[in-house]
Amino acid sequence: MLTDTHCHLDYHKFDADRAEVIARAVDSGLIRMLVPGLHHRSSKEAVRLAESNPSVYAAVGFHPTYLEEFKEQTFDEVKKLASHSKVVAVGEIGMDYYWVKESDKRTFQRDVLRQQLQFAKEINKPVIIHMREENDAWYGEAAQDLLNILEEWQSNLKSPLAEKPGVLHSFNGNLETAQKALALNFYIGVTGPVTYKNADEKREIIKQLPITKLLIETDAPFLSPVPHRGKRNEPAYVRHIADKIAEIHFKSPAEIASITTANAARLFAWGD
Repeated sequence: MLTDTHCHLDYHKFDADRAEVIARAVDSGLIRMLVPGLHHRSSKEAVRLAESNPSVYAAVGFHPTYLEEFKEQTFDEVKKLASHSKVVAVGEIGMDYYWVKESDKRTFQRDVLRQQLQFAKEINKPVIIHMREENDAWYGEAAQDLLNILEEWQSNLKSPLAEKPGVLHSFNGNLETAQKALALNFYIGVTGPVTYKNADEKREIIKQLPITKLLIETDAPFLSPVPHRGKRNEPAYVRHIADKIAEIHFKSPAEIASITTANAARLFAWGD
């Protein structure tokens, strides 16, 4: 009973064996996989995959490093996709100061994020948030700007969205940022790096977070967990992340699988 709440199955790295990858995931115990969009074309492909696979669901939106794709027409296309019964969130949206250095482009990121958050509010669906700091720092301007925007947005939401507004995907911030996100009722997404040998600080942060607010994600084809580090990631490997969280929280893998799957169902509702 596992769920991968973030995997890019539309990526070209899966073109040769996508059906087999999905079958392996199902065989390994995954009941649901969520494919987020990065722009209008990726969002369309995510919806197509969701339509053709009962265990696959989609999110739609514009990633902060693909905003050259963001225009009124393409945003309208994404908005239409969001009405599909298997679209459960708006994402992957957010802030990226790692790749984006110019101040005007960062300003544009914040503007587009606000527009997409407003759209999520209008359609009453949670958001999948990307946050990456300059130089991959644990804390910086991206976290500050993001939290300010999310706090303003969340304060104007009504129930039930206010109680489960979204997830900070593949969280790579410090404990204070995580706690502020939790205070806004966000979930925290945990990916493969939590299994890495040099990730003691990350594991300590995860240890201090309530397991009822954790989601497990592969971010496939990226961030492969140990023992597959350095190879293409895929949803079946999500069990290694669940196993590591179980070790950190002194629970059984079955308990973590059950709890995180319930967390995902609570947030995304899976079309209900």
